[in-house]
Amino acid sequence: MQAIISDIHSNLEALQAVLADIRAHGVKEIICLGDVIGYGPNPKECVDALLDCHLCLLGNHEEAVLNMVRAHGFNPRASRAVRWTVTQFDMLTGDREANSRRWDFMGSLAKRYECNGVLLLHGSPIDYTRGYIYTSDIRNPNKMERIFAEVQHLLFVGHTHVPGIWLDDMTFHSPRDVDHQYAITPRKTIINVGSVGQPRDLDPRACYALFDGSTVIFRRVPYDVQTTVKKIRAIKELDHFLGDRLLRGA
Repeated sequence: MQAIISDIHSNLEALQAVLADIRAHGVKEIICLGDVIGYGPNPKECVDALLDCHLCLLGNHEEAVLNMVRAHGFNPRASRAVRWTVTQFDMLTGDREANSRRWDFMGSLAKRYECNGVLLLHGSPIDYTRGYIYTSDIRNPNKMERIFAEVQHLLFVGHTHVPGIWLDDMTFHSPRDVDHQYAITPRKTIINVGSVGQPRDLDPRACYALFDGSTVIFRRVPYDVQTTVKKIRAIKELDHFLGDRLLRGA
């Protein structure tokens, strides 16, 4: 059994709640699909919590922090958050040794991983870190056919913060549609595991998935969202909107 998480976005309270839920299920192997950082108030602590996870991939926010040129295209709120996040990893502070480990970790992240027909990445096979696969893309067969052409059997992604399942017959199923559990079929399948730290499917609880090779279980985990919101509001470089949206899950 593996836990597949994504889009923590520096939300330590959500990450801690999810890690506790993972431990409660006896799962030891954690895979992260990227965006450990960005938007939220605890980038260093979230990186530290995942330094020893089984596999972590590069998200667009790690990419932006590592190379500010790749922050092009971010909205103003996200760009400000990226700039603030960079300062948290400053090598000229007393946190130099720890920040060196954090930079090494982020700099070592691969953009994709594939094994036994299962492809893992942050965005999409068309653009590993910044490509979006939206729920509405089932009405865009040209786009979906290009994506499915790159999928051998299963693709796990994050990035949109909206969990769900796409099949190669151009259908989409939300976790609620399948009672939060989906048995893998021979069909080509794309699974978005949702967001730990910034859900956007109108459910403010943290979201992640458990996967045993044959079944995907979507988990929703409540956490102390008010604490995260207060932390964001206390940091002038982070727009209040980034905290307020956590209350709505939007």
